[in-house]
Formats: sequence, C-alpha cells, structure tokens
Amino acid sequence: MLGVVIGSGLGLLLTLLGTPLFIRLLVKRGYGQFIRDDGPTSHHVKRGTPTMGGAVILVAVVLAYLGAHAFLLLTSDAAQGPTASGLLLLLLMVGMGLVGFADDFAKISRKQSLGLTPWAKILGQGAVGVLFAVLALNFPNPEGQTPGSTAISFVRETALDLAFAGPIIGGILFVIWANIINTAATNAVNLTDGLDGLAAAATAMVTAAYTIIAIWQSNQGCGMARAVDEVCYEVRDPMDMAMLAGIITGALVGFLWWNTSPAKIFMGDTGSLALGGALAGFAILTHTQLLFIVLGGLFVIITCSVIIQVGYFKLSGGKRIFKMAPLQHHFELKGWAEVTVVVRFWIICAVAVGLGLAVFYGEWVVTQ
Repeated sequence: MLGVVIGSGLGLLLTLLGTPLFIRLLVKRGYGQFIRDDGPTSHHVKRGTPTMGGAVILVAVVLAYLGAHAFLLLTSDAAQGPTASGLLLLLLMVGMGLVGFADDFAKISRKQSLGLTPWAKILGQGAVGVLFAVLALNFPNPEGQTPGSTAISFVRETALDLAFAGPIIGGILFVIWANIINTAATNAVNLTDGLDGLAAAATAMVTAAYTIIAIWQSNQGCGMARAVDEVCYEVRDPMDMAMLAGIITGALVGFLWWNTSPAKIFMGDTGSLALGGALAGFAILTHTQLLFIVLGGLFVIITCSVIIQVGYFKLSGGKRIFKMAPLQHHFELKGWAEVTVVVRFWIICAVAVGLGLAVFYGEWVVTQ
C-alpha cells in the first residue's frame, strides 16, 4: 500500500513540475497543434498550442514506477521489485505512446492535422498489441498464474474460456480478443480527447477506480488470510497493478493542472493512445475485461456516437444525426460552452465509474 502512495505522489509531482518545462521546449521548437478546419470555429484560437504532452505523462509514469519500487527495495526486506504484470502494462502503454508520438510528429513535420496513414497506425497498434498479448500468457509465478488469462472476464474470470479448443487455439483467440480490447480502448480515448481536460480527467477517474479494484483484489486474493475462499480473486500481481493505476492517476492530475481550460498543452495522440493502452492493460491484467465497458461508460458513449454518425451518414445518403461527431463537438455546435461540455461529461464519467465500482463490489457481496 505504501508503494501506491509513494508512486502516486511521484507521478503527480513529475507531471506538475515537468510539464511547464516541456511546454517551453515545445514552444521553442515551434511544435504546435494543427486544428481541423471542419471543427467548431471556437477551436481555431487553439492553433499553435504545444502538443505531444503525453510524452510527459509517459516519462513520469515510468520514472515514478521505478522510483517507487526503488524506495520499497531500500526500505523493506519483503519488497519484490517490478513484476511481470507491471512491466507488461508499461510495455503496452509506452508502445502505444510511441505509435501516437509518430503520428503527432508526422502532423507537426507536415504542418497539417493529418499524421500517420490509417493503415500505418493500425499496423503499429497491432504489433504492440500482439506482442503484449503473447507475453501476457507467459511468465507464470510459482502458483502457475500468468498475467493474462484465456478466460473471458467480467468482475472476475467467467466459465467461458477461449482455450476450450486447446491451448494453441485458445492462445490465438486470446491474442485476437486482447487486440479488440486494446484497439477499442485506444481509439475511444483518442476520440474523447479534443476538449481541454476532458480525456485526462476522464481517464484519471477510471484509473482511480482500477487502483481501488486492484487493492481489493490483493486483499481478497486466493491464499490471503482475510480472503473468503468462495469469492477470492485469482489475479497475478494485483498490488503492482494498484501502484501503476495510482501512478497514472497522479500523473494525470498533475498534467491536468496545465491541460485544463484554457489548455497550455495538449496530450496529443502520444497521450491518448498511451492512456488507451493502459486502460486496456488494466482490463486484461486485472481480469475485468467486460467491466471496463461500464467503468469507461463515457468512452463507450463517445465512440458509439461516431459509429452511429458514420453508419447513418452512409445508409441515409449523406444525412447526419449529430451536428458533428464525436459527441462532445455536437454539443459545442449547439451552443454549449466548452467548459460546460467538459464538466458535464466529467459528471457522466464519474457516474459510470461509480456504477462500475458498485457492480464490482456488489458481485463480491452477493456471492460470498
């Protein structure tokens, strides 16, 4: 538990103090955001605002994770150091962040709002996702638990196991399933990003929830003295997951100080893809894959608005349901102030996170 506190504090301080330094570097090099011409006209004043702020979040998370573990190793004889699950989540987060960085840098170098081609981005995300999924089924601990599991999970593993047709087919199906989760999460956070502070705060709420979930899984882990055998959790390295979730939450809060309206810096695809990868990693490694749909309710709503808009546009021969998608821009074009949209969407996100936590805890209460 001490590691969660230390790590969260380090993540907060590193982004709070490091972001303004990064802003100065980006301004000096002229690395500013390019704004879509078909978006709300109020966004044109944001042209030139420094972007790629997600790089600060990534560096802060990695340094805070290593720093927290170094502190624990120096102060506790029982400390184990970084775990396979923690390193795998960092691999997915940093890997997706690098794909986003390439996209952001392409936009800046071309001086336009279009970065990597869709296929280049898909291939980059797919390569990172496949590597993560394959590794997640390896590195068993002494009890034989691997970070990932072929069983489909909701608040815990269900009876539906992808390995029903054998370990090889099960492994292939898991890689596909993990990449569906990863693609959905990264694109959802990417679509949510676009208004000052919206994606950063929404993601921080979800990672805060995963901090609570992982701590509970650690306390109620199978084999723990306080755990109830019938409802214990078979999750590998839950306390390390709690530490990383706390670190990301702290880093996002520190970044939000500079990202809230009027934003001094944007996270860019570097941040949105990295954070989406982190959320997918938590869903997979804490065995709460389908629960993420509830916890990330805001991301689901925003993503569905794009799917509905595009689908209806094609089926109706050019008609639209929303003034603009993603959904947050629809309300801007209806006359809502940007801050109003952001705060109301934060409320929706908080309700979804609260509901997800209630479902997680309620299942434990009902089944014990």
